[in-house]
Amino acid sequence: MNIAHTLTPGQLTDFLLNVATVRPVFIWGPPGIGKSSLVQEFASQVGLDCLSLLGSQLAPEDLIGVPQITDGKSRFCPPATIARDEPYCLFLDELNACSHEVQKAFYSLIHERRLGEYELPAGSIVIGAGNRAQDSAIVKPMSSALINRMVHVQLKASHRDWLEWAGRNSIHPLILEYLQTRPDHLWSQPPKTEEPFSTPRSWHILSDALQAFGESLDDNRIEALAYGCLTPHHATQFKAFVKQVRSRFDLAAIMKGELAWPERPEDRDVLYFLSQSFRAQMAKELPAERPDGGGYREFAHRAKGLLKDLAAINLEIAQMVVATIDDQAALPSWFLVEVVRDLPRLVERKAN
Repeated sequence: MNIAHTLTPGQLTDFLLNVATVRPVFIWGPPGIGKSSLVQEFASQVGLDCLSLLGSQLAPEDLIGVPQITDGKSRFCPPATIARDEPYCLFLDELNACSHEVQKAFYSLIHERRLGEYELPAGSIVIGAGNRAQDSAIVKPMSSALINRMVHVQLKASHRDWLEWAGRNSIHPLILEYLQTRPDHLWSQPPKTEEPFSTPRSWHILSDALQAFGESLDDNRIEALAYGCLTPHHATQFKAFVKQVRSRFDLAAIMKGELAWPERPEDRDVLYFLSQSFRAQMAKELPAERPDGGGYREFAHRAKGLLKDLAAINLEIAQMVVATIDDQAALPSWFLVEVVRDLPRLVERKAN
């Protein structure tokens, strides 16, 4: 499903409050982004009980029920979980993972809010959700008839919305602090290979695991948990961040000149994390166009000085700061020109 416009979790809540009450909505998005929890939260806001059905685990009779003979006539009796007397929110999760036979069973439920002779109580809401084909998840093509019965919206991760939610839900403070520093690590594209990857759900899982260990958390346990939940690169960075917190290295103090880059060989992972955080800070703070003066020029001058100091400790790590790798935001071209002019050693060594 190709949808040009995307919504953040905060925007989706408002969208559902206005649209889902009058028409069925289908939410597209990658695994672990929070589709299920958002629907449950929405149902709670409108005062409805939320019934979740997993499309990948359904057979047609789980919806339309089984036939019974009454007064010489056969009638299909929907299951009691669906055939309720009071209005409720019916959440059809992984709808596009179910078989075509099950999809057909949903036609009248979604469009007419009925199953055979049973009609959903007035005020009931129907919401569907599913992953996309590019997410390496179990999905089946959705029929055009089913697509045309719903309003479609695509959900995207928002670190601001998630951090606000996390602050209300006792997420581990190390995770909160880390994602405030590296919000781009909240979510990563599902990999083609079988390995963990970062999502709001996997960070929540990691938080629960960290809290379960309590005060007994050591470096080995943190490493095992991080690599068991996150994208490998993010796990490496998170492990280094925790070490940095415990060793009292602070990027803000380094950028102010109050502390120097860590130089010990055993702190190379911390140095790498700090350098990547430094890069993210530059991408955020430096303007797209070359400034004439003021605070931006001072920041750029300080950044070049820190790059020079970093290169003296580890040239390769310094080169990675100015390079654009994968989906990282590129540093402004005017700043890179100044780096080439003032710090040619970074570029010369890289060219070789």
